[in-house]
Amino acid sequence: MERILIENLLDWKNKKKRKPLIIRGARQVGKTWIMKKFGEQAYENYVYVNFDNNERMRELFSSDLNIERIVMGLEIYSGQKIEAGRSLLIFDEIQEVPKALTALKYFNEQAPEYDIICAGSLLGVALHQGTNFPVGKVEFLDLYPLNFMEFLRAMGKGQFAELIESGDFAMITTFRKDFIDLLKQYYFVGGMPEVAYAFTQNKDFAEVRSIQERILAAYEQDFSKHAPNEIVPRIRMLWNSIPAQLAKENKKFVYGIVREGARAKDYELALLWLADCGLVHKVHRATAPNIPLKAYEDLKAFKLFMLDVGLLGCMARIAPNIILDKNELFTHFKGALTEQYVLQQLKVAGNIVPYYWTNDRNSAEIDFLLDYGNRVIPLEVKAELNLRAKSLKTFREKFAPKIAVRTSMADYKQEGDLINLPLYAIDAMHRWK
Repeated sequence: MERILIENLLDWKNKKKRKPLIIRGARQVGKTWIMKKFGEQAYENYVYVNFDNNERMRELFSSDLNIERIVMGLEIYSGQKIEAGRSLLIFDEIQEVPKALTALKYFNEQAPEYDIICAGSLLGVALHQGTNFPVGKVEFLDLYPLNFMEFLRAMGKGQFAELIESGDFAMITTFRKDFIDLLKQYYFVGGMPEVAYAFTQNKDFAEVRSIQERILAAYEQDFSKHAPNEIVPRIRMLWNSIPAQLAKENKKFVYGIVREGARAKDYELALLWLADCGLVHKVHRATAPNIPLKAYEDLKAFKLFMLDVGLLGCMARIAPNIILDKNELFTHFKGALTEQYVLQQLKVAGNIVPYYWTNDRNSAEIDFLLDYGNRVIPLEVKAELNLRAKSLKTFREKFAPKIAVRTSMADYKQEGDLINLPLYAIDAMHRWK
């Protein structure tokens, strides 16, 4: 499968002054695969080291962090010659050996000629446990589940992805039915690589659901295995409340849904743990649509999304026929799935931290505010063809944005400052930044 992040990895390789690179992302989003694929494509050879339960590597990094000695040890361990500029060093699950993380500082300072990329599913958790992290000596990239464009390519529909990239909306409209059918499939399948690959091979929705359930079970096992015992029950309750949180008309996170009488301070560590693992995305309210949005962030009000739309549907136990057919049973959860989908696409777009807006009376809400540096664009999300957007009208009258975007199943249309962008073409948002 093609992954957009490969282009970012090539950009990193071509930089004159590059630092060791850390790829962040939840478990099973494809970090190991993409690091090895990059090694195959861009280098003569790569040396892959998984630090999980690796006593030899723990011993290698446990004494002095002399780079020459470490490189020699890696050569002996792998049976391969490591040549600067020709070899890629891949350190997987690096958080399992904290001194290996510390060693990245010395690679950067003393031997920057070596190309190193690292990953760790629980890296964010490790950092909050006091790991001696090489601040300022590494670079970061984030890997998420496949977005809709990557899904199209995986499905053998690369021309459809290219059509969206072209911005030819007249041609895009011609093939609207195909796009909508593919988007509904994506809603159910989502972007977890193992799930998407299985679907491309067999088109079996039962198999898709089985793999999704296995992934969710593995995450639940991680809670017990890696989180502090005292917060595991709270992590589980918070995690399992997400579908109900998103099913509400007002999707602001409410602790009372997690447990009656629950307070924010009771769940702060549980929420931090899930966020550090990359399993949830917090979208904070902005009190005003001004630049920078970060300065207007309301830390007490936020919406909480999962990492993947397919996993959300699995947690909510939504059957494929409810999504693929126009089933009325799906009405109340349709908005939740659609907003999750849009958020997921925005995260992959990179360098955008989405916010949302409500007025003081909570009578009007804009699903997402996007800060592009020179302007803030409001983005209203509609699950179907209904284009009535009372909140967007209120927002435009109050703040007069130069551009406002409404995304729905309707065709592309621009009326002055208002753009209607089809949900399946949300990747084109960057055209108005």
